[in-house]
Amino acid sequence: MRFSYLSPSALHFGRGQRHQTVELARTYGATILIVHGSNAARAQWLLSAFEGAGLNPDTVACHNEPSLPQIEEAVAQFRSHPPDVVIGLGGGSVMDSAKALAALIPSSGPVLAYLEGVGEGRALEHPPIPMIALPTTAGTGSEVTKNAVVAVPDQGVKVSLRDPRMIPDAAIIDPDLMQGAPRTVALAAGLDAVTQVIEPYLTLKANPMTDALAAAAIPEGLGALRKVVESDSAEAWDKLAWVSTCGGLALANAGLGAVHGFAGVIGGQTGAPHGEVCGTLLPAVLRSHLAHAEAGTEIARRVAWVNDRIEEQFEGGIGGLAQWSRDMGLRGLGAMGLSPDQYHNIAEKSGKASSMKGNPFTLSNAELVEILAASA
Repeated sequence: MRFSYLSPSALHFGRGQRHQTVELARTYGATILIVHGSNAARAQWLLSAFEGAGLNPDTVACHNEPSLPQIEEAVAQFRSHPPDVVIGLGGGSVMDSAKALAALIPSSGPVLAYLEGVGEGRALEHPPIPMIALPTTAGTGSEVTKNAVVAVPDQGVKVSLRDPRMIPDAAIIDPDLMQGAPRTVALAAGLDAVTQVIEPYLTLKANPMTDALAAAAIPEGLGALRKVVESDSAEAWDKLAWVSTCGGLALANAGLGAVHGFAGVIGGQTGAPHGEVCGTLLPAVLRSHLAHAEAGTEIARRVAWVNDRIEEQFEGGIGGLAQWSRDMGLRGLGAMGLSPDQYHNIAEKSGKASSMKGNPFTLSNAELVEILAASA
């Protein structure tokens, strides 16, 4: 047995934990950059807290999923006077933006050079600026992962900037920042959280540490998902926030699979939210696993166990989860703007994605197209 396990230096979980952000940030220095979402009012509590401590942070607004032009602009703005610490306050897109800026502001080369797939995948020459992550959605787990996803609009793809040192120095997971999200946001984020504990459990690179996290989180996540979306339950939000963090830790150390292999390509083509794409693809990918798994093998046992956990929460199992998701407002790929004549190209690009390497089965282009068609 041989594996490595990476995680933040500190993880603070629970309601009210956000109130220690200012004192934690001051341990890194007095020059602070806060990356927040498009609604600046949602960051006002943090800005006011810093002002009350006699500090005046710089801010960057992330209006949508981070793109190469946006990251280039912000990096150029701060390279001459880098902050002592970067704080990300928002959903997965904000986390990725903050992680990218913390990594690239100290670097000397053009942003494109450090991106996988479309650039050189160049290693970072300098350690990232210390970063504190404050997620406001329970989904991506980006607060504990080692990469940032960046859209490259002129090529219609999303690619990763990746380095083990990009794991935030501190993650503060406070469900008070998450509860009350619109149903569409809660649904997409929750399905992403569930997907990101299922895929690491089924990946070729699973290990005992990630198995322990995923096996505990999968049933909790499936149960919490319904209650968060249907009733905005406080207890369910606490559980889903924990599941999301477990998913981030698991995927950072074991990788993912076909759902995420597709997701970056489809997100780049359509601009659809990452969690919505993942939630739409998950049922068809799981059915593909069931069809490929040979009786008596370890992967067959794992896939069957996941299917049983889904059946405990959704009548009809995988089909029941898919129908419930649609009933709650999840769009299919067609409604996201993907047409059948794009399937072959999407399949070809997705087959080369890094996440696809962890899928428990090698899938042909024709099989990948079948998954897309089943997710329309």
